[in-house]
Amino acid sequence: MNEGLRLVLLLLTAAVLAVALVRILRLPSMLAYLAIGIAVGPHALDWMEESAQTGRLAEFGVVFLMFSIGLEFSLPRLIAMRWQVFGLGGVQVVVTMLTTMVIAYFGDIPWQAGLALGAIFAMSSTAIVARLLSEKLDLHSASGRRTMSVLLFQDLAVVPLLILIPALADTSRLAATLGTALAQSVAVLLLVIVAGRPLIRRWFDFVARRKSAELFMLNVLWLTMMLAFITEWAGLSLSLGAFLGGMLISETMYRHQVEADIRPFRDVLLGLFFITIGAQLDLAIVWLRIEWVALVLLGLVAGKGLLMLLVSRLAGADTSVAFRTAAQLAQAGEFGFVLLTLASESRLLAPEVVQPSLAGMLLSMLAAPFIIERARAIGERMSRDDWMRRAAGLQEIAARAMNIEGHAIVCGYGRTGQSIARFLSKEKIPFIALDMDAHRVQQAITAGENVVFGNADRREVLLAAGLERARIVVVTYPDVPSVLKVLGIVRSHDAELPVVVRAADDANLEELKRAGATEVVPEVLEGSLMLAAQTLTRLDVPLRRVLRDVEDAREQRYDLLRERYRDAAATNDAADAGEGAAAPTAEEAKP
Repeated sequence: MNEGLRLVLLLLTAAVLAVALVRILRLPSMLAYLAIGIAVGPHALDWMEESAQTGRLAEFGVVFLMFSIGLEFSLPRLIAMRWQVFGLGGVQVVVTMLTTMVIAYFGDIPWQAGLALGAIFAMSSTAIVARLLSEKLDLHSASGRRTMSVLLFQDLAVVPLLILIPALADTSRLAATLGTALAQSVAVLLLVIVAGRPLIRRWFDFVARRKSAELFMLNVLWLTMMLAFITEWAGLSLSLGAFLGGMLISETMYRHQVEADIRPFRDVLLGLFFITIGAQLDLAIVWLRIEWVALVLLGLVAGKGLLMLLVSRLAGADTSVAFRTAAQLAQAGEFGFVLLTLASESRLLAPEVVQPSLAGMLLSMLAAPFIIERARAIGERMSRDDWMRRAAGLQEIAARAMNIEGHAIVCGYGRTGQSIARFLSKEKIPFIALDMDAHRVQQAITAGENVVFGNADRREVLLAAGLERARIVVVTYPDVPSVLKVLGIVRSHDAELPVVVRAADDANLEELKRAGATEVVPEVLEGSLMLAAQTLTRLDVPLRRVLRDVEDAREQRYDLLRERYRDAAATNDAADAGEGAAAPTAEEAKP
């Protein structure tokens, strides 16, 4: 049997089973690929031999990863986030590198190797953290924004670090090497960005007008490979060229389509890269130097976490926010493996250092989901304690709600909450809104709106907002765990008070109903109904029939609103026959 085909079949079988298992456990797929590499590598089952072809193919996974990261960068975005990105992120990377270098020096490791290790350990896992924050709807929370800003800087820092690490291998020519690399980088950057920017925009316009998905996909692959070739030819890295390509496309209208097209190539090839990384782990050496593995793990989780806790607190974050930010960054990252491989190939790090470092990094990433989830729970308790201590804040909420009764409590003041507030104001119905975004609250207060800073799933906050005098509670964000807490608090005080809840879809409708929601509005269902109404209306289907069809679909979910919609449909038939349906609002993010 063809050995190459047998190896491919074994790897695919292992990948399917392992990825399915980690997805069931709600863990990142990367952990499955690392485990496969450890199992089939030359130091374990020895099913996969090391080869230049396999390594080169795996390297393209990093190329596509850098390309997709480049798609997330644009000059306006960096300017808007400059303080958190370059402030928090810059301090975290620089201090981690210097601290690691000092510790390594006392372990008889040369300063060059220590600095390289610091760069490796400074990286955190964008793949793990971004997915976990997204699943928990924490990307736009206070800790989520800080975490993503630091990750953004780490991704940016990879580009100069890819130049620095090989240069550290020959310190006699360090200044000359870095100077040459810097000059080459500036020249390539100017050439690609200044000259390539208008050319790429026009070229993509030309390709898009051909209306061929195949040509568009080929064009994306060609651009990625061409820019990677140019930067490697100039003495830089493949990854730098791919990153520049992504940045150029990020400012065009084709960014989202390119990202969707490139994802399958990126994920599969990146999976192969992580398999090759796992295959490098020699468990025998790790066992012999287990104390170093423990030290690396401790440094990544405790040391790096403590550093981010201090930096976040000095930057003005609350204790709970700083704690969660620290936990979300207390692990190694995928680019750390890239830099570790580069340092090993440059003979900057000996195998006795590489193996414990690799093992400690792997263990920190395996532990990351559990640490982040635990930190979430602890952070919530810290936040509760903070609220109990912040009597002044509760007094402000109580003062705002003191002179109103029969009011609405709007939990969340994002776009959905603001829209509801406009309707309430139009009908002269008093309301008080709670939101956890300090900047948003300050803007609303400046505009004269009755909005206060407060966490709606805290009992004392809802009581201060006048829960016992309110006519209705509206939850405008689709975070199910938080919504369930709000429902529990409200129902413990009033079993009859109406509570209207926004949900992302109808997956949790029954659970929310059982928890006490008077009505649940799944935005996907409502959006689809309005989209269907618009489509049928534009196809000249009579408005009466359109409204009847929409009503029939809606009745399956909204028992309490059945008569209301029927009355509204009859009124519209009589007064607005022949007119189109109202345009639907866009889906909105959690405030």
